[in-house]
Amino acid sequence: MTSPIMSVYSPAPITPVRGLGNWLYEEDGTAWLDCVGGVASNALGHCHPKMVAALAQQANLVWHVSNGLQIPGQHELAIKLTAASFADRVFFANTGTEAVEAAIKLARRYHAQNGQTERVDIIGFHGSFHGRTYGALNAAGNDKYLEGFGPSMPGFHHVAIYDSESIARLISAPTTAAVIVEPVQGEGGARAMTGDWLRSLRQQCRSNNVLLIYDEVQCGMGRTGRLFAHQWFENAEPDVMAVAKGIGSGFPVSACLATREASAGMVTGTHGSTYGGNPLAMAVANTVFDEIAQDYFLKASNRLSQRLREGLASVAANHPEIINDIRGKGLLIGIQLHPSNRDFISQARKENLLLAGGGDNIVRLLPSLNSTDSDADEILLRISATCQRMKLLQD
Repeated sequence: MTSPIMSVYSPAPITPVRGLGNWLYEEDGTAWLDCVGGVASNALGHCHPKMVAALAQQANLVWHVSNGLQIPGQHELAIKLTAASFADRVFFANTGTEAVEAAIKLARRYHAQNGQTERVDIIGFHGSFHGRTYGALNAAGNDKYLEGFGPSMPGFHHVAIYDSESIARLISAPTTAAVIVEPVQGEGGARAMTGDWLRSLRQQCRSNNVLLIYDEVQCGMGRTGRLFAHQWFENAEPDVMAVAKGIGSGFPVSACLATREASAGMVTGTHGSTYGGNPLAMAVANTVFDEIAQDYFLKASNRLSQRLREGLASVAANHPEIINDIRGKGLLIGIQLHPSNRDFISQARKENLLLAGGGDNIVRLLPSLNSTDSDADEILLRISATCQRMKLLQD
């Protein structure tokens, strides 16, 4: 029987019915080591007991009310997020692409409120990914995702990451409203921006009264070993930031964070979301934040990242014909390959290892931030075994 589900996905023939930590289990007991994690969403792994308890407790109280009423969990989480970041204001939504849309609207509104209605252009970077809605798609400018959906929207321009001359020219243009960038690209190839590059971008935006937007949907919430990826560097804070994925650890919730000045135009009626920040989402997200934001948690995550990266360097040295480079930051790890990343993912499944793909022929390792040493060692064993499989295919 043909499924009535739109065929926009091509799912693997794997049907998990339960999960625990980094592991997924099928009905027959087959176990899969999950390094996709809902595409970097499951920051605390599957069925973390504190998350399960928080969701169950809230489910027995109230699931959903509109934002026309007070939702205490929103206030609680907003205080935590602003206290831990550059931001003064928070808007809650459901997905990363919605948080990006809110950031784009906020940027244009900021300039309109300041009497500069001509400032509408959003500057993005080649290789970026900001989500699947129209504004987010056009902010990234990836032709593959825009094909067949009509002409590109006006007001969006794109530049290579290290084309400093073009970056400076676009930022100084009188119609530019904002620059949007991922401090660590995910989908685009696990590329980590340097501190010097981010600081230069920050300074250029400030000098030209252009808002700087960070998309930390994938690289935020502890994924790189700091609560937010840009916090590895001093003097690199944005004006606006989109956060999602890890903030709900698998539950759909996102946030757009901004300074008081940048968000001044976002007043009653300018934006909204039916489900954004509802009681269920806030119960989960507050629990996730309290776990990830702890200093000991981030230190443990950094130690795990170092263990994995040292192990991957050894695997790469043993298989130079398979692995070209190890990149990314923290537990957003990219393995750039010589052979096809699709073939590598397919062979990894024969080792019961689930990997995510990415641009520039990489596979991404996205384990939970609270993975154990034994998890890390098992990941390395299965990556090595997959490399051996690929070598046999080449021979």
